[in-house]
Amino acid sequence: MTRLGESVARAGELLAQDLSSDQTVQRLLTETGSRRYLDLTDLSAKEQAELIASRTVEVLPGVDKLAERIDQRRAEGKGLGIKLGIDPTAADVHLGHAVPVIILSRFQRMGHDVTLLIGDFTAKIGDPTGRTAERPPLTDDDIARNLAGYREQVRPFFDFEKVSFRQNSEWLAPYTFPELLGLLSQVPVSQLLQREDFRTRLAAGSGLTMSELLYPIAQGLDSVALECDVELGGADQLLNLQMGRKLMELRGQKPQLVVTMPLIEGTDGTGAKMSKSKGNYVGLTAPADDVFGKIMSVPDRLMEPYLKAWTEWTDPEIAQALARVEERSLHPMDLKKVLAGEVVTALYGVEAAMTARAGFVAQFSKKSFTDVGTLPVVELAEHGAEPATAVLSQVLGFQPSASAARRVAKQNGLRLIVEHAGGQESVVLAEAEAIRPLAEVVEETLAKAAAAGVDRPTGIYLKAGRKIAQLSGR
Repeated sequence: MTRLGESVARAGELLAQDLSSDQTVQRLLTETGSRRYLDLTDLSAKEQAELIASRTVEVLPGVDKLAERIDQRRAEGKGLGIKLGIDPTAADVHLGHAVPVIILSRFQRMGHDVTLLIGDFTAKIGDPTGRTAERPPLTDDDIARNLAGYREQVRPFFDFEKVSFRQNSEWLAPYTFPELLGLLSQVPVSQLLQREDFRTRLAAGSGLTMSELLYPIAQGLDSVALECDVELGGADQLLNLQMGRKLMELRGQKPQLVVTMPLIEGTDGTGAKMSKSKGNYVGLTAPADDVFGKIMSVPDRLMEPYLKAWTEWTDPEIAQALARVEERSLHPMDLKKVLAGEVVTALYGVEAAMTARAGFVAQFSKKSFTDVGTLPVVELAEHGAEPATAVLSQVLGFQPSASAARRVAKQNGLRLIVEHAGGQESVVLAEAEAIRPLAEVVEETLAKAAAAGVDRPTGIYLKAGRKIAQLSGR
């Protein structure tokens, strides 16, 4: 049995146990967390290719071709040449940026040769993928500062001691105009304009610069210079990656294989990609407690894609856990706590994960919010005429806008909590109730509770995701 197979067998036994138990969860996090450093060289070429493919959108021209290329390189006594290009365009990195680095780490631990290509030249052009306007060019100082921040933040996911760094200014800066014209004469314009974002911008009349149009050419020349076996990129980068295959063929090289990775949905559950601009991200420099709490706030449906994106769990392990949720032998909340623990473990270690877990339970899982300490208070006499959406956004600052608060209600994340001597009653506020005067909704909720024989309330709370405020003065 392979080293990974042995670990999966041990974890499988833990996944069958009580995952509300701190002791069991700690053992599980220790087992699965240690896989981030597990030697995978004993996997066969087929097993390696399938493990990579299990976390990707596509492997082109096919998973079998990836296995064949691994076998070919092994016969030559070496590993694949793997490339991931990075345009250092931002100083702060979030979990969405970690996805390709995690895949790259697996290739690295399989014994392949990894190159991180720093797009210092192309960063001055700006990757137009998904953009509605040209991106402002970066200076050399911007690039150096952002690169330093990137390396430090993704370090928990990747061994930088076993990687080659190259900068594409090495071969793109000296590229001559006659060389470029000769190359462009072999690339149809129609191929460049296949990109949906290019077509959309042209149709909208917003314009497209020649530098943006040439960006895929520059990225393809990177693959030519490095003679890659495999290039990684997001699913939205597919046409750029295929340009690398095209240019390698034109230069008489064996075309690289292309591995595309999913674009991870943000924590707000709206379907939008994780991004800083939308505020639906988990920063890699966020404190452990914040990371844990942010993961706990996501809709249950995101647990599967998040487990696939950021953990070292295999498909059978994920299927085992989700089957237990389906058959109700595992509560979704307990699985989400394990997921949150996995993410914190990756960033800060098992001990920090268990501390964050304990802190979350202490703050948000108590039978009475009076045990939580100081909570923000909303006086209904003053703000009761306002809808919950306005209270959340303007009074409490729990949400950036009233529309964002409405989205929380759409996701069943907005609740009134009524405490009484016998415990708590949680009432989900639908979107329609979220835009009515808050005091009216509170009074109706209390009237229904009284009619149902619920004890006299001792406290009323408004909860949006994991944020809580006390309502007073009804």
